[in-house]
Amino acid sequence: MQGDGEGRALKPLAGLVLAFWVATALHAGDWPQFRGPTGQGHAQDDAVPLTWSETENVAWKAPVPGRGWSSPVIAGGLVWLTTAVTDREAGTSLRLLSYDTGTGNVEMNVEIFGIDDTTLLNQKNSFASPTPVIDPAGERVYVHFGAQGTAAVAAGGESAGDVLWRIHFPYTSQHGNGGSPILHGGLLIVSIDGYDTAFLVAVDAETGQERWRSVRPAPISQAYSTPLAIRVGDAKQIVNVSAFRASAHEPATGSEIWRVEYPGGFSNVSRPVYGHGLVYLSTGFNEPVLLAVRPTGEGDVTDSKVAWRLRRGAPLTVSPILVGDELFTVTDSGIATCIDALTGEIRWQHRLGGNHSASPIHAGGRIYFQNEEGVTTVIAPGPSFEQLARNELDGSTLASIAVTDGTFFIRTGTHLYRIEESP
Repeated sequence: MQGDGEGRALKPLAGLVLAFWVATALHAGDWPQFRGPTGQGHAQDDAVPLTWSETENVAWKAPVPGRGWSSPVIAGGLVWLTTAVTDREAGTSLRLLSYDTGTGNVEMNVEIFGIDDTTLLNQKNSFASPTPVIDPAGERVYVHFGAQGTAAVAAGGESAGDVLWRIHFPYTSQHGNGGSPILHGGLLIVSIDGYDTAFLVAVDAETGQERWRSVRPAPISQAYSTPLAIRVGDAKQIVNVSAFRASAHEPATGSEIWRVEYPGGFSNVSRPVYGHGLVYLSTGFNEPVLLAVRPTGEGDVTDSKVAWRLRRGAPLTVSPILVGDELFTVTDSGIATCIDALTGEIRWQHRLGGNHSASPIHAGGRIYFQNEEGVTTVIAPGPSFEQLARNELDGSTLASIAVTDGTFFIRTGTHLYRIEESP
């Protein structure tokens, strides 16, 4: 594959705004990827809001054009997200936007790809569901639109908004795009899971040139999960959840280290989490099972390294969150479960209400579960259920919350909100 790729010529659109800001290195409070700095939903902020509504603790509310379910990412005083603007006659414009964190003003609105498709494969999905990732220097934003293409975009300076490279990984999927890219060791790593091809691939983040590809053996099928980089002892691993199996890979070469198989699981969405020497992952559609896997083996570890399995309350779409010795999950239908992370024993289950797609976050010593109907339920972590607040915004909410400097950024179907404690 060529780094520049081939694609339809970019079409100029009226109202283009470019931000000529000086990119700065990420600081501890930034939120550079899906699920934050560690990729596991934890914020470093203590003074975050407990309550909000359309009339409480909303610093600003800015309209978002088009349709997209990518979660916000934050660096250098800007909030980034992708969207898809569809015109039945002109096709669909896949775009990258940024907003000033302080004012909500649009600072960048650029087309990355133009496609002819206008019909969604799944009405719940969008053409812009994968979350962007920001490089550690804050100079580039990487976007992924599934089979429609992947690109690197200059984040600041005089070249702000320039597409630095594009690449395409064609594949066929039932529901469209889903899983987000990650950055690790100068590589942009993307999981591709389709009916016709399935592989984990790494490209040079600077040039877009492919560095390695780990092809998954048959059987293959659709999956929509995001990889997670972990450290096991002195070595690093890229853990990837896919249809029928999850695997860990050596970051520099893509070589498989270990794998765990689940022949009935596919259409995986949930991102894995890691702690207590265990990788927690969901096996996907049909009958989701939550597995706790010791990442210390080699080859097929299905029978040797699975510490425990949970079938009742295992998530399909929503990623779990690990807080202390408890692992918290929620099903698509809104049943939350607290699990002893070491043993797999259920501590409690409680119906939160609504349908759930967004992954929870942990901030200010609290856990925030956001459903698809605009309602966020706030609970206290621990082995007994304690609800602290229930907050509601207008519109649908499938994107996950982003956090920086004591502030929440929430994307609805039509707007981006900055939520913070009023003075």
